[in-house]
Amino acid sequence: MQDRYRPLKTRYSESPVLVIDTEADPHEILDAAHQRLRAASDLLETLYCLCFKQADLKDIPHIVNALYLLTQDGCELLEVARQRTEL
Repeated sequence: MQDRYRPLKTRYSESPVLVIDTEADPHEILDAAHQRLRAASDLLETLYCLCFKQADLKDIPHIVNALYLLTQDGCELLEVARQRTEL
């Protein structure tokens, strides 16, 4: 069971809550990765277009954390999909 469900590296506790089902359809895994990476890309594009003079300094760690979670999870999903397609 531990080999099938890979815990995400972005967890903050000892026991994983969010996992990747490594036996899921590779297309579904790729879709999940695409969704997260697209969301991160869209957020970055929005930030690129905004004026940071209007931003509050406390928002920066929130934005960085969101981008980290989205890109890290997306990359892990891509890795699982890549491994599945090599079988």
